[in-house]
Amino acid sequence: MSPRKRPDATGDAPILRLVGADPFDLDSLLAEFMGAANAKALDRDFGIRRVDDLLHHYPRRYATRGQLTAIAETPIGEHVTLVAEVRSVQERKMRQRSGSITEVTIFDGRATATLTFFNQPWRVRDLRPGDRGTFSGKATLYRGGIQLAHPDFELFEEEDQQVGIAGETDVERWASELLPIYPASAAMPSWRIAQLIAEALTALGPLPDPVPEFVRAEAASMGYDAALRAMHAPATMSQVSTARRALRLTEAFVLQTALLQQRRAARAVASSPRTTGQGSLLARFDAALSFELTGDQRAVGDEIARELGDTAPMQRLVQGEVGSGKTVVAVRAMLQVADAAGQSALLAPTEVLATQHVRSIAAQLGPELMGEVQPTLLTGGMPQSERRRALLRIASGDARIVVGTHALLGDAVSFFDLGLVVVDEQHRFGVEQRERLRAKSDAPPHLLVLTATPIPRTVAMTVFGDLDVSTIAELPGGRAGITTHVVPAGERPGWLDRAWARTGEELGRGRQAFIVCPAIEVGDDGTEPLGDEDEGDAAGASALPVSVEAVAALARERPELAGRTVAELHGRMPSDEKDAIMRRFAEGGIDVLVATTVIEVGVNVPNASVMMVMGAERFGVSQLHQLRGRVGRGEHAGLCLLVTEAEAESTGRERVEAVASTLDGFELAQRDLELRREGDVLGSAQSGATSSLRLLRVARDGDLIDLARSAAGEVLEADPALESVEHEPLLAALARIRDEQRAFLEKS
Repeated sequence: MSPRKRPDATGDAPILRLVGADPFDLDSLLAEFMGAANAKALDRDFGIRRVDDLLHHYPRRYATRGQLTAIAETPIGEHVTLVAEVRSVQERKMRQRSGSITEVTIFDGRATATLTFFNQPWRVRDLRPGDRGTFSGKATLYRGGIQLAHPDFELFEEEDQQVGIAGETDVERWASELLPIYPASAAMPSWRIAQLIAEALTALGPLPDPVPEFVRAEAASMGYDAALRAMHAPATMSQVSTARRALRLTEAFVLQTALLQQRRAARAVASSPRTTGQGSLLARFDAALSFELTGDQRAVGDEIARELGDTAPMQRLVQGEVGSGKTVVAVRAMLQVADAAGQSALLAPTEVLATQHVRSIAAQLGPELMGEVQPTLLTGGMPQSERRRALLRIASGDARIVVGTHALLGDAVSFFDLGLVVVDEQHRFGVEQRERLRAKSDAPPHLLVLTATPIPRTVAMTVFGDLDVSTIAELPGGRAGITTHVVPAGERPGWLDRAWARTGEELGRGRQAFIVCPAIEVGDDGTEPLGDEDEGDAAGASALPVSVEAVAALARERPELAGRTVAELHGRMPSDEKDAIMRRFAEGGIDVLVATTVIEVGVNVPNASVMMVMGAERFGVSQLHQLRGRVGRGEHAGLCLLVTEAEAESTGRERVEAVASTLDGFELAQRDLELRREGDVLGSAQSGATSSLRLLRVARDGDLIDLARSAAGEVLEADPALESVEHEPLLAALARIRDEQRAFLEKS
């Protein structure tokens, strides 16, 4: 069915304005080919600027006319779309002021509603009794009936006008025709988007397929042009399903090709090989280790050592379970680079973690090696005198190992010979930050990315497709393990008392405790404000204290903790104060540390045996797993208490219970992916912003991602520059991947 256009019905007709011989293709700006009002609304409301963006603005669902909002069931106060017949049209003068009101009564076969237009007398001509169409607007109550004021509307073609709203022979066909329902706005209703897309597809003609024929054949997939048209104008829901799969394959193939291109480009520029030998810093370090490396640590270390000795720059991601010893692997790599007179820079997300890394590395090196390597800290919160000394050691090359926060990216930081960049907790950084640090070397430095958040295979292929992936799953021996319990404070308040009692019992045995909160201060209005930047989810009103301020005060009052030293730690504190508190806690001078997630990763206090998380439902699965990993790191068994007010069967409660059900980080990573469904599985936010992927979902499309990666590798192996004529559509599709999307895909 095509719409019957009436003057002023849309306010911006004609929709597409093809001017002379101007090209009209997927890269065309909409503002050049359609009315200004439509183009502006699409850009403002959906970020749609080009024809490609418009055609990939997919329907969120499909409905038959019988599934659209019935007048009798119209929700008051919401934007609705009604399909109905005009029964009467009346214009009358307003009583209290000049002007007129046009009232139109519409009927959907069961009930009536009123359309009201103020000072628009021409609506008497636009809408006539017997006309049928769709009417969109905000529903309000007026004199006991449903009213839509100044609604958008579109009338059906003449042949559809012959179909009755109810009770006529052709009504079944008319009512069962699929209508695409698009993500819409008040200025750009679904039916208008459908009209724009239909006219664009007509104007474009057949679209070239970026996916080679052999890939389509292997996947038994519909072609790109047919799939795109079926998504916007399907005959059946089965056709929609087939089209969706074809478009997911298209998306997977184009993205995998882009990632493999980046991988090839990075390896095409020679790096300086970094080798080591007998009596080296690395050999002396290994000889002095007080523990045996695990099999996984040795295997991954051997992979890294081989790649550091090559002229192709290493690009490797090492993922490992919490406490699996990734830092030791990174230190060994940095010592190999130091043996070759090079420097390594370790980029950490927080000052607390950077400081912990330097302290840990110094302890592992010992006095003699530390003097030769000179591990150096650089953070934004350092006093100027210390910062100047650190910058001098880095520029001269005396500091072979440099650890820092975003301060390492500053223009004032200059390396003598940067040979290795280590990024800790990659999900806290964007690709542009990683590349800014790598750019501080004349030759491309080797890259080692660390993450303690286990990554499902499909995510690794889609997000880190330009990196080789190694896994450390084996945990060092001698650890007593961790027990995790959910404390449903809302349902069982007595359990929270018992949680405090268990914490007191552990302290009585000479242990220490972490209490982690999602917020820093209690708001004046009684709500808990958001915690440190990118630390957990925003907090809302709660009966359970969930701020560092409130929980620390409560801890000092609890009889079970009487006489214990309680301290607070969060990201807004000065750097030297944070460092002093962590030192005291690590040395045993603090019994209970109430903190935000600044202690999420890298903090190693073997004597800490309790991790209590307040408002646990406000954190992501991976974050809770990370927090739990701060205890049970020594000979003492760990206890993790996840305190929550989330109701049973809610998504927040599901996350908390998933963490309590297993210590396997890889199983939790897959469960997290499933729980977040179509949220931000590729982004850095735990709270679930929208993914930049359109239809592809890494939680369910592993088969397509596998196939696409393999096929993209074949294509680039045969034609690295994609110079063949058959690959022109693929080149065009690669060019349309926006810079921000490329960057987004390299975050996890």
